[in-house]
Amino acid sequence: MASGSRRDIALAARAWPFEEARKVLARIERRQKAGRALDTVLFETGYGPSGLPHIGTFGEVARTSWVRQAFHELSDIPARLVAFSDDMDGLRKVPDNVPNQEMLREHLGKPLTSIPDPFGTHGSFGAHNNARLQAFLDRFGFSYEFFSSTDCYRSGLFDQAVLAVLGHYEEVRDVVLPTLGPERRATYSPFLPVCPRTGQVLQVPIIAWDTAAGTVVYEDEGRRTEVPVTGGHCKLQWKADWAMRWFALGVDYEMSGKDLIPSVELSTRIVRILGGEPPETLSYELFLDEAGQKISKSRGNGLSVDEWLSYGPEESLAFFMFQKPRAAKRLFFDVIPKSVDDYLAFVAQYRREANEAAAFENPVWFIQGGSPSAEDYPASFALLLNLVSASGAQDRNVLWGFIRAYAPGASPATHPGLDRLVGYALKYFEDFVKPQKRYRAATAKEREALAALADALENMAEQRDGETVQNVVYEIGKSHGFEPLRDWFKAIYEVALGQTQGPRFGSFAALFGCAETAVLIRTALSGAFLPGAKI
Repeated sequence: MASGSRRDIALAARAWPFEEARKVLARIERRQKAGRALDTVLFETGYGPSGLPHIGTFGEVARTSWVRQAFHELSDIPARLVAFSDDMDGLRKVPDNVPNQEMLREHLGKPLTSIPDPFGTHGSFGAHNNARLQAFLDRFGFSYEFFSSTDCYRSGLFDQAVLAVLGHYEEVRDVVLPTLGPERRATYSPFLPVCPRTGQVLQVPIIAWDTAAGTVVYEDEGRRTEVPVTGGHCKLQWKADWAMRWFALGVDYEMSGKDLIPSVELSTRIVRILGGEPPETLSYELFLDEAGQKISKSRGNGLSVDEWLSYGPEESLAFFMFQKPRAAKRLFFDVIPKSVDDYLAFVAQYRREANEAAAFENPVWFIQGGSPSAEDYPASFALLLNLVSASGAQDRNVLWGFIRAYAPGASPATHPGLDRLVGYALKYFEDFVKPQKRYRAATAKEREALAALADALENMAEQRDGETVQNVVYEIGKSHGFEPLRDWFKAIYEVALGQTQGPRFGSFAALFGCAETAVLIRTALSGAFLPGAKI
C-alpha cells in the first residue's frame, strides 16, 4: 500500500496518466457517496480484429496500462484491465495484407470467428488475429484479461444487457437515427440478427420485436424469421454494442482515437438510457504514416511493432506512445533514433532525481512498471550511428573497441542495454542512413576552418571528455567567422559525415577518438568521399 505522503505526491503529479487516474478516482468517490460499493475498477481497451494487430493497438493498451499504474498509486481498490476483441463483427471487406483473399471473399458478412483462418494456423480468422494480439501484448508484459465478443454473446454474459437494449428499443434507435443518412435511417435497427442459414451478420430491417419474449422479427429475401436476441443469435450495431458492453461489464475507463469522438458521445447517451454510467474517457490523436495519412490495420501502412523493434528497443516504442497522446505524430522509421535518445535522456534524469515526486513525472517510471533499471548509457543512439558511419564498422566488436576506450569498464556484460543499441545502430545505419549519405565539398572558408579543427583534434589525441572537445570546436567556429554557429556544425556534418545533422560533435569525437576524427576530416577535405572519387 502506498504511504500517505506517497499518495499525496501522486495526487499532485502532473503527468497525463495521473490526470486520467484522478478522473477515475473522482468517479469512485461519487459512487461511494451515493452508497454504491465498488469491489474493483475496470479499465478496458478495444480491438477490431478485421486486420492484423498494429502498433496503434499496442499504444492503446500501453497508455491504458499507464493510467491503471497511476491509479494504483491513488487508491487501494483493485483495478483490472480487459483487452476486448470485437470478433463477432461481420467481415465487410478483405484486408489488403492477408493471404487467401479469394477464400475470405466467399465468407464476407460472417463473424470473424466463423471464417476459416487464411493463415491456416487457427480455428478461425478471428482466433488467428486474437492470438496475434495477445502474443504481442504478452511480449511487453502487460497484465490484462482477454475478452472475446463472440464468447461474451454466446455464453450469455451479455444476455441481460442485450435484453435491456431490447427493452429500450425505440429510445436507443432514436438516439442513433439523426446521425444516419436517409437511406440508412429507413432500415436501421440496433440489432443485427445472425442468419441461421448462412451464418452471416445481417443488416436487415427489424419489423417487430417482443420485449417479453426477448425476440426480434426480420425479413430477408422474402422470409420472415423470429430469433432470440440472446445467446449470440443477434449482435448489436457498433454504437449500441459499445454502450451495451460498458453497461454489461461495468467499464470505468476507456480511451479511443479522436476519430471515434462522435461514437463515444452516442454510446454515452445510450448507456445512460440503459441506466448505466458511461466510463471516463480520453480521446487520443491518430498516428500518421510517412505521407501524413492515418495508419490503418487493413492497409498495413505505417510501422508494425516488429519493424520498430528491428531498429530500436521496446522501451523506445513505449516512450513514443507515452509522449503527448493528444498530439498527432508521424509514425515512420525516421522517428526511431530520436525516440531512443529522448528515452535515454529520461533514464539519465531518473538516475539523477531519485525521489517520488520526480519519478511520477518521468516516463521511465511508467514504462518500466515503477521499477526502472539502474543501467547507464555512456553513448547515445545518435552517437553510435555516427560512430558506425565514421568507422565503417560492420560488426559490434569493432564498435565496442571504441566504446571501451571512451568509457573504461563498459562491456556487453556490464551494459547489456547499450550492447542492444549497438546492434540496432548497425542495422539502422545500413538500412536508412547509409543509402541517404550525401557528401559535399567544403567552401574555402569551411576548408580553412576544418583544417584548423583537424590540427586541434590531433593535438588532443588522448582527450576523452566530450565537453572539452566541444569547447574547442566552438572556438574554432567562432574564430573563423561562422555566425550563427549552427552553420559551422552543419558544415562539419555535411563535409565529413555526409549528413545534415548529428549529435554534439565534441561527444562524437571523444567517442570515436580525436586523432581518428582528425584523419576523418582530412580524408573528407581530400575529396575521397565525394561522388566518383576513387577511395
